Amino acid sequence: MDVISVRVPRELKKMMKEIDINWSEEIRKFIEKRIREYKRLKALEEIDTMLSDIPETKAGTAKGYVRDVRDSN
Repeated sequence: MDVISVRVPRELKKMMKEIDINWSEEIRKFIEKRIREYKRLKALEEIDTMLSDIPETKAGTAKGYVRDVRDSN
């Protein structure tokens, strides 16, 4: 594993010591959660971009799209 360090105010460090929590594990979980959230957001943005390139149909739904395709033949 790699090590990262974080500076916190002395008073905060003091309060952290008063609580029986594995701070390394808590911070690791938080970072993992934020990365998952970021990746989800990026995936949604990519999907939005892809969907914006698809032309709208008359009805604007999958049903309308299928109808347009059938009518064009």
